[in-house]
Amino acid sequence: MMQQQPLQSFNYHPNRLIMLVDENINGASEYHPHLHDWGQLIDVDKGVITLEVKGERFISPRGFAIWIPPQCEHACYSQKAAKFRSINICQKEAKKLPKAPSLITLTPIARTIIDDFFKKEVFLPTSDRDFRRSQVLIDELQDAMIDNTYLPDSDHKLLKPILEALEIDPSLRLTLQEWAGKVFTTERTLARYFQKELGMSFSEWCARLRFIHAASLLEKGLTVEEIAFSVGYRSASSFIAMFQNISGMTPDRYRQSH
Repeated sequence: MMQQQPLQSFNYHPNRLIMLVDENINGASEYHPHLHDWGQLIDVDKGVITLEVKGERFISPRGFAIWIPPQCEHACYSQKAAKFRSINICQKEAKKLPKAPSLITLTPIARTIIDDFFKKEVFLPTSDRDFRRSQVLIDELQDAMIDNTYLPDSDHKLLKPILEALEIDPSLRLTLQEWAGKVFTTERTLARYFQKELGMSFSEWCARLRFIHAASLLEKGLTVEEIAFSVGYRSASSFIAMFQNISGMTPDRYRQSH
């Protein structure tokens, strides 16, 4: 079995474009703020990862990846056990990728190359064939779908108490009108700030939050009905419809594929 190389060796290898590392995080774990000369793609393999990059929060469930450009200070924490794969990209090649941290939806080709490298335990691709595949991967990352973050956050005085309450308990089913009453504003005003500050509606933000929690619970073996009620749905069918709309598959199929 090949062993993963320490990242310190990455900068000094004469024939490297990328270096791959498997990472496991225990519950309530934290990586303190740090930065490095190379770019880094965090590909979530299990659970949900939260990153703070240059003062912005990025939350990523499985199936998405977070891009961190070179020299961007970042920290990572996870309330529950999680697993991610780090694809480190040399400084020269990282300059071809987005200049700002972002959430990335990997193309099928990029996903296949990454999966194959890890399956074969090729953590530092240096052969001619693997070097070419590394180049293809970087080309594919340039074409990947880029978003700001999966679950945006806001310090706005009207939104912050609502977002914090829902993240603590995603089963809360208050309507936007009811939340408006709690923060002493109108439903229309609150809806406008959701779009302005978060770039999406209240209902879409809630669906994404519940999807993140549900994906984590699926990995723990809970039934679909148990998960549906725990994230605030009154019926399994409505929960399944939400989950399929976001992920493109049913909860059971998601569990089997992951």
